[in-house]
Amino acid sequence: MESEVSFCGWKAVKDGKSLSENQEPKSDRVYTMYHGAHLKNATAIINRGFERSKDGLLGPGVYVSRNRAKAMCYPLKTDNNDKVVFKLQVRVGKVKKIDRDNHPLQKSWHSNGYDCAWVPPNSKISTIKSGREEDCVWDPSRITLIDVACCMDDNKRRELRRLVRSKVKNEGCDLCHRDTDENHDVQPCWECRKQICPFQEKHECKSEKVQRKRPEYHPSSV
Repeated sequence: MESEVSFCGWKAVKDGKSLSENQEPKSDRVYTMYHGAHLKNATAIINRGFERSKDGLLGPGVYVSRNRAKAMCYPLKTDNNDKVVFKLQVRVGKVKKIDRDNHPLQKSWHSNGYDCAWVPPNSKISTIKSGREEDCVWDPSRITLIDVACCMDDNKRRELRRLVRSKVKNEGCDLCHRDTDENHDVQPCWECRKQICPFQEKHECKSEKVQRKRPEYHPSSV
């Protein structure tokens, strides 16, 4: 007979803060990345999310980078006062490394079963003059916009950050803030009875305040 195991507390550990630019991303992990955009498009991106580009170095997708300085370069040929850099959390899925010109999967990685393409820093791709790493995500829903990392206009930055916070708070699951399209098995904690979601980062069980009695086990005499 199978027994059910219950948990009453946890803390999730994210790779995003510890992964250096030189480290290869691991499949199915969540990483902190950045995306540079024109300031005039910032509100639309926060409200509607990212749109996949029609083409690019790695083909169609949303282009992001773990290197904040690289993201600050985009859009190209745009005054710094007209730029905004978004801080993101990216669920990379299955990752393909593209590290040289004319790689056989340079633009066809998605049709071959990959969710994200990664160009490591100082790769043998001639068009990346800076040598900084780059990523391309096929599905925009894998990207969660969590903050405004850079905007030269302080008033506009505060306005955009307020909008980001309101979207994170109001959309998706109330506990983990992910899209409600995902299967969220929200249940009460078996110890403190607080509603919990398996996708939320942390649950601190306050069981010491509940003082629930547990049934005692008395072995039968032989």
